[in-house]
Amino acid sequence: MKRWLGWWDGRIVLLALDVAVAAAVIAVTLAGGDPRDPHPALYVPAVVVSGLALLARRRWPFLMLLVALACLPAGVSLLPGMVAQYSVAARYGVRVLTGVSVVTAAVAEYLLVVLRQPVSLPFVALALGLYVLGPALAGLWMHQRAVLLTVLRERAEEAERTRTLLADRAVFAERRRIAREMHDVVAHRVTAVALQAGGLSLQAPDEQTAQAAEAIRATSVAALDELRGILRVLRDDAPSSDAGSGVLASLEHLVDEVVATGARVELTLPDPLPAVPGQVGRAVYRVVQEALTNAGKHAPHAAVGVRLDVSGEQLVVEVTNRLTPHGSTVPGSGYGLVGMRERVELAGGDLRTGPTGDGRFQVLARFPVGVVER
Repeated sequence: MKRWLGWWDGRIVLLALDVAVAAAVIAVTLAGGDPRDPHPALYVPAVVVSGLALLARRRWPFLMLLVALACLPAGVSLLPGMVAQYSVAARYGVRVLTGVSVVTAAVAEYLLVVLRQPVSLPFVALALGLYVLGPALAGLWMHQRAVLLTVLRERAEEAERTRTLLADRAVFAERRRIAREMHDVVAHRVTAVALQAGGLSLQAPDEQTAQAAEAIRATSVAALDELRGILRVLRDDAPSSDAGSGVLASLEHLVDEVVATGARVELTLPDPLPAVPGQVGRAVYRVVQEALTNAGKHAPHAAVGVRLDVSGEQLVVEVTNRLTPHGSTVPGSGYGLVGMRERVELAGGDLRTGPTGDGRFQVLARFPVGVVER
């Protein structure tokens, strides 16, 4: 349909407008003309031809002007020529063809007026100004308006691209600054913890202290590995290549690390693990990690249950623990649940957190999954 409407820029509205213009010109010409003079047999066909020719005025406006001028001797009014003159000027603007069309129309209409009846020169000048220069000037104004709108549109698009580029640069610069701060502050502190824990494990007075120190060292080393991955993402804007199912499988290692610190955690995973996108897998890992951290802060020594299950086309992640009257003295940032919710929503899931009716605190997340591997 749009290919057939190529003359009208693929817009049915422009076709309807041209049909309405052609019909109006034909109707007005038939109503206001005199078919008895000079050629009655040619009058109606000439009116119809000159009117229908206006349908092609967007493609061949100068040719349509010649058709309209050729129909003038048959008694057709000047209205089709005026529309054609306007179309030439609107299509080509200030160009040689526009000047040629003005001169051609002026000569043809002047000869027609003079041959039909003698008139004064001022009347001829007024008629030519009204029927030739008027439509031409209106068409030139429309052409300049279209050019101006095109330039303004291009400038707006260029400004939008520039704003986007500047915003991307600002975001990248901020990411680099955050990466530097994390490397200089967080990485230094975690490295110090790992070194001190390693020294303590070598000089521990008893086996229990050595095991606790080794657990702290292993956790610190794992935190450094994850921190390096985060810094790489911040600096290079490169997505992690971890597969979703691989991240889910690493939950067992995460739980083992938490259990090594003395916590009681029970992990239940579906067998086999579902095939999930990498973003979903990482979101599940971070939800469980943050939930276990919160449980250790707010309900120390309470049993924690971590359950993953596939229900239909959803992966359900549930972490629960008993509510306790006293929490630990470890300070929190206050943004754990907020960040958890943002991760879940970015992965296309939803999150619910809060106490349940049986005295437990629940973190429940649901994620969309693809085909489950069987």
